[in-house]
Amino acid sequence: MTINAYLMALEVADETAWFKSSHSDQDNGGGCISVAVLTDRIGVRDSKQENGPAFVTPTAAWSSFIREVKSGRWSS
Repeated sequence: MTINAYLMALEVADETAWFKSSHSDQDNGGGCISVAVLTDRIGVRDSKQENGPAFVTPTAAWSSFIREVKSGRWSS
């Protein structure tokens, strides 16, 4: 599967499939991402642009990204 950053969010998943990060809060102006977990891929979009573009990546790549973030390796 290729990565396609040009799909519109509703082309990736129905609105009910998207959920907002539990780390979303008012301290960052409500800025956050929404994620849609699909069978073999993950959709990611700006939660303030529900009908906007969505980044799509294979599930394995997303899992690797999350592991790296949780490890603290990319903390500033």
